Amino acid sequence: MDGFNKKEITILKKLNTPSKIQDFLEELEINFEKNGDTCVSPKKVLETGKAHCIEAAIFACAALKMNNYPPLVVDLTANDKDYDHVIAVFKKGKFWGAISKSNRAILKYRDPIYKSIRELVMSYFNEYFTDDGKKTLRSYSMPVNLDKFNKLNWMCSDENIWFIPEYLLEVKHFPIVSKKQVHSLRKTEAIEVHAGKIQQWKPVGEKATKIKYKRDKISKMEV
Repeated sequence: MDGFNKKEITILKKLNTPSKIQDFLEELEINFEKNGDTCVSPKKVLETGKAHCIEAAIFACAALKMNNYPPLVVDLTANDKDYDHVIAVFKKGKFWGAISKSNRAILKYRDPIYKSIRELVMSYFNEYFTDDGKKTLRSYSMPVNLDKFNKLNWMCSDENIWFIPEYLLEVKHFPIVSKKQVHSLRKTEAIEVHAGKIQQWKPVGEKATKIKYKRDKISKMEV
């Protein structure tokens, strides 16, 4: 593809499954935006080795496109007490899955087992909450194909690609809960809030350090 060098094309072509793309994103530093807000292109992500949620979703789309998947993103919107989130989505057969980068232990990858975009989005609902336990996810968009921005060089631009998040703000969003339902939502348990605060990366000077976690071996319990 125009704009990527041979090394970058090789990297993207090796990311030939959604799972491999997610694995790659997990090794990228979180972009803490120490010098101000950014929304950089996938080429810049490769150059800097870091990304935040929307940059990672857009990068995932470039890798998907390189491997003959449509480059699709879905916008998740929260209430004014929380941050929005963007995920890259893909289909395996009739089922939807998602690629997602977050510095928290939640809002990550989703296996392609969901029958619809709404069903996929709802898998994030109970994991989307503030530190006081209030659930905040409110709406979502249908998949947006980033090919519509090909003329704007969304994959390799040297400039911030703000036109993508600006477009996502304007597309139609579908409500997840009614006003009546919002008032009856149960608060997230304190232990879940605590788990949600676990972070994968922490800032150290100009770099970020990945916190290592190991899968515990769980012994079978006698009943």
